Amino acid sequence: MDAVSDPSVKSVVCITSAQVGKTESILNCIGFHIAQDPAPILVVQPTLSMAQSFSKDRLAPMLRDTPALKGKVQNPRSRDSGNTTLHKVFPGGHITIAGANSAAGLASRPVRIVLCDEVDRYPPSAGTEGDPVKLAAKRAQTFWNSKLVMLSTPTVKGVSRIEAAFEGSDKRRYFVPCHDCDEHQALRWKQVRWEEDRPKTAVYVCEHCGSVWDDNQRLRAIRRGEWRAEEPFRGSAGFHLSELYSSWSTLGDIAENFLEAKKLPETLKTFVNTSLGESWEDAGEGIDDIDIWSRRESYTPTAMPLGVLVLTAGVDVQDDRIEIEVTGWGIDEECWSVDHIVLTGDPSTPTLWNDLDSALRRRYRREDGREHRIAASCVDTGGHYTQAAYDFCRPRYGQRVYAIKGMAGMGRPVWPKRPSKNNSGRLPLFLVGVDAAKDVVFGRLKVGQPGPGFCHFPAHYDDEYFHQLAAERVITRYRKGIPFREYIRVRKRNEALDLRVYSYAAFVSLNADLHRIAERDQAALVGDVGNDVATPRSASSRRRPKQQNWVNGWR
Repeated sequence: MDAVSDPSVKSVVCITSAQVGKTESILNCIGFHIAQDPAPILVVQPTLSMAQSFSKDRLAPMLRDTPALKGKVQNPRSRDSGNTTLHKVFPGGHITIAGANSAAGLASRPVRIVLCDEVDRYPPSAGTEGDPVKLAAKRAQTFWNSKLVMLSTPTVKGVSRIEAAFEGSDKRRYFVPCHDCDEHQALRWKQVRWEEDRPKTAVYVCEHCGSVWDDNQRLRAIRRGEWRAEEPFRGSAGFHLSELYSSWSTLGDIAENFLEAKKLPETLKTFVNTSLGESWEDAGEGIDDIDIWSRRESYTPTAMPLGVLVLTAGVDVQDDRIEIEVTGWGIDEECWSVDHIVLTGDPSTPTLWNDLDSALRRRYRREDGREHRIAASCVDTGGHYTQAAYDFCRPRYGQRVYAIKGMAGMGRPVWPKRPSKNNSGRLPLFLVGVDAAKDVVFGRLKVGQPGPGFCHFPAHYDDEYFHQLAAERVITRYRKGIPFREYIRVRKRNEALDLRVYSYAAFVSLNADLHRIAERDQAALVGDVGNDVATPRSASSRRRPKQQNWVNGWR
């Protein structure tokens, strides 16, 4: 906040953990410029809906309850007040709040102060106009005393906007003194220690003298700390801050969160981003098919391991065959590839689809004799036989046989909140975020020990299956100077990878409580998991109003 009002600073960059006051700093900057230094201001949020939420939930209460700002912005209920949700006028300036996904909002008017919140959550481009941050910054280039403020938790190394901006700044870190040796140091995660399996005993160890700090001593050291730059100042002030500096979190809480997060690669990534304020660097760009092949085990579809609690299936439609992978899921998403089925034939004829129906109705038996059916299936409809796939899935939607289409792109969730409406015959079509799913699949395949997230494979799978599973690599490309990650094929066939992605999407669709299922399983109450996950209502089962005396849904 001091840097924002420093005339020598042209841009301010904050790369931090979550919940350390980023948004509050933005609000304070807005309040300062309304009360002390009026100027046109642009606030950019990741999406238009988040911009509206920021205005209603954060900005409006500040304008209402802060004495120094009272009356500066007119009452929104008065006529011609100039106060709307996304645009507010005050003496000497105005505030425009925009979403990074809206090119029109970013290019509407010149501004002097540009405040960009959570820039790593911005889309790669605002429509077809290019990088949202650059678009917003261009609005301020006519002001000699303009200011660009960028704040965010980071994401993936190499494509993180906030990390790139921080690297171009003077890179300030907060150094605190030890109460014993008085040497200053930036707080680092590697210096946090605790007794084995007792995270609540976590303490911080001075990197200079080995002195042990509890939470009270840590907070006292922070009060005596100071910012120190690692690089020469060239107009950009950069600040890094992690959760270790937070007065709202104890070392025990952070250690406990870490132990829970490290079970799975994707939750560990979240911890690194949102607690340590650091970008996530993948261990590798792909996976080694030989290494995965070597972990094969002795089990069969009729003698599945006892850890299997839920079965899902991924279905890939090719020109001369349909392939299916059945995956079993256990506690902490440990998984077993149970069956790989190849049905040869012509997908334009009903015979092959009847074979698929029979395959999805199979029951699989565990070592203890308990049977499981497939709880959910995802059928790819993006090939040459889209209509045939639609016709197969439509009457089976109530049985959780979902028509899906893979959609590449950063930021797209594995399973959408709702199906797409743009399909024929009123069939729900689910657009699956395949890049996000591949991130999870590759992360899980790199887990080296049985347990949370580990992937098991049966001994009868051949080499070709594992070659296909490792058939893609992720690379970083640049479009108009904007970095983005993209999966590319390094082998011609990748059906096994697609099947695992679709099967994982089916598992995500269930939102199954595996711990609850395991408890029922232990109590010998679970013979079929169908009652443990939500069942969608088929189109034919939905209640409709009687047609007589009804017009457009009204009696």
